Amino acid sequence: MGLLDDLNPSQKEAVLHEGGPLLILAGAGSGKTRVLTYRIAYLIDERGVSPYDILAITFTNKAAGEMKERVRQLVGEVARDMWVSTFHSACVRILRREIGRLGMDRSFAIYDEDDQLRLIIDCLKTLNLDIKRHSPRAIHAAISSAKCELVDAESFARRVMNYFEKVTAEVYQIYQNGLYKANALDFDDLIMTAVTIFQLFPSVSEKYQEKFKHLLVDEYQDTNRAQYELVRLLSQKHRNLCVVGDDDQSIYSWRGADLRNILEFEEEFPEARTIKLERNYRSTRMILDTANSVIRNNRGRKEKVLWTDRGQGDPIFWFKADNEHEEALFAAREIRRLMGEEVRFRYRDFAIFYRTNAQSRVF
Repeated sequence: MGLLDDLNPSQKEAVLHEGGPLLILAGAGSGKTRVLTYRIAYLIDERGVSPYDILAITFTNKAAGEMKERVRQLVGEVARDMWVSTFHSACVRILRREIGRLGMDRSFAIYDEDDQLRLIIDCLKTLNLDIKRHSPRAIHAAISSAKCELVDAESFARRVMNYFEKVTAEVYQIYQNGLYKANALDFDDLIMTAVTIFQLFPSVSEKYQEKFKHLLVDEYQDTNRAQYELVRLLSQKHRNLCVVGDDDQSIYSWRGADLRNILEFEEEFPEARTIKLERNYRSTRMILDTANSVIRNNRGRKEKVLWTDRGQGDPIFWFKADNEHEEALFAAREIRRLMGEEVRFRYRDFAIFYRTNAQSRVF
């Protein structure tokens, strides 16, 4: 297959994996998207797998669209029959067909965050609770977190430990009743309800297990308990599960991501094969050596060492500012200094990265 010529040995090994559970530990800049798309193309072109039998999961609609387009460029229009979507979009497709089993209509609405907050405020009013003393957003976050852990309203009520959790449990129950009466689901319900249907109706679970002969999941380090359980259920029959992720890039624990999903993958799937993508195509050796020296201090991680053949690169300069204004002033002065040197730079040659949008204002 000609496309294999574009891959390094580790990437090729992952693409050609015969079958069964596969954990691809893909360091930053190691070409994981290429490996995923090429593996899908290999399954279709060389192994004769029907695109209709493949489910590829990404974390954003944009990433899903880009992956499907890349596969289409490799195998042609047959790629249109493939399921490439986010967890939530895949669950919507399933629920439109199966939710009637829970007494809801397939035309159910999906409440956005504003809809959810309005309903929670209504629940608080029903309980005669002051919304100034009982934050709707905090209660919403607690309910969302519970759903990501597959904890329903009844289970949540049984484990309350304090006043806030007691109020949340009461709101949770009324909130779910309100959703049901409105024939609606919130965002977290999409995955939780799909998992519930699979657990309650084995025939439905078996149908989708048979359908998805190959399941591929990107950014696996960012999956939560509900997403993990969905993947586990769907892959039980054929066990052709390929997950790609990097425990060193896990930054979403605050919204439910469970790093154990990737760290304990081989325990859940004892027959799993692990392939490490450690060659970095993006950075210089100086940057990688610095990153490796920092990340190796993490205790809970899969051992990997990124390397590159791009050369040593310029030294890394570190500046510690006392506040955000001093930080922005330093960046501006440094750009002005570089613009004034003999080597001519343009403003578009510079990039300033920041962690949150709020931090950009001072710049």
